[in-house]
Amino acid sequence: MSAFPGKLEFLYVGTADFDRDFAYYRDVLEAPLVWAFEKYETRVAAFRLCDGPLYLLADHRPAGSCLLLIAVDDLEATAAALRARGWRSESDGFEIPPGPCYLFSDPSGNPLAIFQNVRPGLMEERYADPDNPHAFGKP
Repeated sequence: MSAFPGKLEFLYVGTADFDRDFAYYRDVLEAPLVWAFEKYETRVAAFRLCDGPLYLLADHRPAGSCLLLIAVDDLEATAAALRARGWRSESDGFEIPPGPCYLFSDPSGNPLAIFQNVRPGLMEERYADPDNPHAFGKP
């Protein structure tokens, strides 16, 4: 049995040079671009590197960092069960595009997050919208 009733959905990875790294994943690794957005001076691109979680390249995260985002079926029930075992969130819950989220770290400081995907497919839908001014990198 796993610790979370869900799955590892995203690897949220930092970059020192977004344009260089974006080109590397697209052109060298030939990873399919799932979506890419620029808003509020922040760029994030989702690549499908392999089966498993999407690889999110983010210019607002430090290079060398990786935040694991774990989707759970019921965020509040999962958080309550974890709290009963001594878990603590680093802040109040907040929203990410797919839904509500809690950020936390393991004892060594590695960042993780749990979230409830209440808006599945939202980013792909917004990326497909030809009128979305924040989408970029489309073929």
